[in-house]
Amino acid sequence: MTESDVIIIGAGASGLMCAIEAGKRGRQVIVLDHANKAGKKILMSGGGRCNFTNYSIEPDNFISNNPHFCKSALSRYTQWDFLALISRYQIPYHVREHGQLFCNDSAKDIRTMLLSECINAGVKVQLNTSIDNIALNTDRFYLNTNQGSFKSRSLVIATGGLSIPKMGATPFGYKIAEQFGIPVIPTRPGLVPLTLQLEDKEQFSALSGIATPCIISNKQYSFKENMLFTHRGLSGPAVLQISSYWHKGEEITIDLLPVLNLDSELKLKRQGKIKSSLKTILEAYLPKRLLNCLLPEELLTISLQDISDRQVVLIADHLHNWTIKPNGTEGYRTAEVTVGGVDCESISSKTMESKQVSGLYFIGEVLDVTGWLGGYNFQWAWSSAWCAGQFV
Repeated sequence: MTESDVIIIGAGASGLMCAIEAGKRGRQVIVLDHANKAGKKILMSGGGRCNFTNYSIEPDNFISNNPHFCKSALSRYTQWDFLALISRYQIPYHVREHGQLFCNDSAKDIRTMLLSECINAGVKVQLNTSIDNIALNTDRFYLNTNQGSFKSRSLVIATGGLSIPKMGATPFGYKIAEQFGIPVIPTRPGLVPLTLQLEDKEQFSALSGIATPCIISNKQYSFKENMLFTHRGLSGPAVLQISSYWHKGEEITIDLLPVLNLDSELKLKRQGKIKSSLKTILEAYLPKRLLNCLLPEELLTISLQDISDRQVVLIADHLHNWTIKPNGTEGYRTAEVTVGGVDCESISSKTMESKQVSGLYFIGEVLDVTGWLGGYNFQWAWSSAWCAGQFV
């Protein structure tokens, strides 16, 4: 039987980060993962360039049934702390919209950095290891695996959520929580494309590939980003963002002209005696195919001078407040994250240790903390893992 101070299940972003911090404290650490490669989700993230954090990290960028839970970790290990680590390894990076930070070259740079830090801290990473069962006896955790038996005083669950099962995602972390009597908030896909009702899908599937700026809203939140039409529904950054707040049966409202007051613009052009058709004028602001789907042809071909003030108001309202009820989501298959997870009410926000089971820790996506699109979920992985690494 292999004995260590700390066993971490999951060789992803949070698991490796926690291992590094624990190893730096002189703890003997083993990281176990059923995959054949560490950090698989890191490698595929951000289109292969890893959106590893964001210049602006605030608790409001996270979803949780306990919205205050993330504050402690995010304040103790910040984006600036992770950037200091990046700088030590001289990894080149750049900033995109909304403060999103990406590697210039490859996500491999982040994984290589983390594995190098693990080596420096004396951490052992063991892959291709499937865990059959876990038991707690007195103050030791005992694990039986296909690679032998292990025991430790501290056990860290860094198994992630259910998103992207082809990368090896499983509900294993939730099952461990339930085994030890720790509640799990019901899960659902987050940062995921939305599918449309059959009638809407038939109407809008021809728009597949069209992207347009918008403001997308539900009763909770609004996001100003690009939206992308797909064969099955809606995607793009704006849709992914709102999907984490969307519940089945809800409508969403989409402002297709986020930087224009169409009512005022059309009335101004009418006063200027512009005789162009409505279609010609609107094509300056929206894709032609989208207009043809949203407005009847007989209206689009009318001269602007022949449209009444009331029609102008109705047209502007339709394009600024296009309301649609999604049918569902594309599910965990394409979801970037999982909303829900291990109940944070049962976890210490300072140490990430279970309040019920001494020595049992949960970090990263397995917890009921879900970040926005834009590097927030990686920052939660780094921050929560760092905190646990100071105490395991």
